[in-house]
Amino acid sequence: MTIRKTFAGALAFAALGLTATPALAQENARIELTSFHSRAMEGNLEGNDLERDVYVVTPPGYDENPTRHYPVVYFLHGYFATPQMYQQSMNFDQSVQAAAEAGNEMILVIPDGHSKLKGGFYSSSPVVGDYETMVARDLVSWVDANYRTIADPDSRGLSGHSMGGYGTIRIAMKHPGVFSSIYMMSACCLPPQPINAEQAASIDAMTNADVDGAQFGALAGASTGAAWAPDPTAENDLLVDTTLAEDGTVDKLVEYRMAANSPVVMLPQYLNSLNELEAFAIDIGDADFLLEGNRTFMAELDRFGVEYEFELYEGDHGNRIADRLRTDLLPFFGTHLDKE
Repeated sequence: MTIRKTFAGALAFAALGLTATPALAQENARIELTSFHSRAMEGNLEGNDLERDVYVVTPPGYDENPTRHYPVVYFLHGYFATPQMYQQSMNFDQSVQAAAEAGNEMILVIPDGHSKLKGGFYSSSPVVGDYETMVARDLVSWVDANYRTIADPDSRGLSGHSMGGYGTIRIAMKHPGVFSSIYMMSACCLPPQPINAEQAASIDAMTNADVDGAQFGALAGASTGAAWAPDPTAENDLLVDTTLAEDGTVDKLVEYRMAANSPVVMLPQYLNSLNELEAFAIDIGDADFLLEGNRTFMAELDRFGVEYEFELYEGDHGNRIADRLRTDLLPFFGTHLDKE
């Protein structure tokens, strides 16, 4: 059952608490959809919400053990999706229930990474907003203040799928000391993402009215452009830098800005952050269209001596993710996160 907190609901529960003694036991993991305010998102030019939806899943026994604190796993969803869409297929509460039954009681948090262009790529841009700080600072602080967490990096893990896998490695590199262990599932966008003149022209011509009906393929390049090559002064509606050189090719500065947000390119600058991690895992399906990009990234990890676990499994980009959350991702954090 999903619960959404409201002010009226909080009063009702408070009133119930005055008359219902003792409180009913929380026998199963409980998922609630609530929201938090992100100061990092203030001023974004797309108008993306400052009040961010977030699922919080608490383990069985959470209510009747008021002095107990729990490790927390954060999970970042993929592009063109929302936490609600992932819950429909992932059943986060069932996974937390299974983890608890295996002796790994934890809180699971799934924030909203959606945007006007269907995903902020957990990046920092004046156009889309500062999604990475929204996760690393605002969300973590809010969760620690409102739930019985073990508020320590050693008890805090970060993970995600596709766009969320990209967000996982980006945030881990740029915000060291917040999470001690990370798990990337089928991560996108690890090598530099190219942009050509045809794509630039398409972005230039796209209007705000076009966005709502745009399909994945037509919008993905615009979304990454808004996150990684923003131009608040641009004349196009999406505020993406689409400057062309005299020969009709995309201006090199645009290409450089896109490449600067590639984990393959960023990696040598953040070796200390990665080497300080307690644990680092990567997995991907053998039929995933992102496999080669992951191999390129792992070759660089190997070259620089960064330790990580890797599993190549039978599957494509999405068909095994729900199962692997339960059988691999949460057990990984159960092993590596400190418990009270």
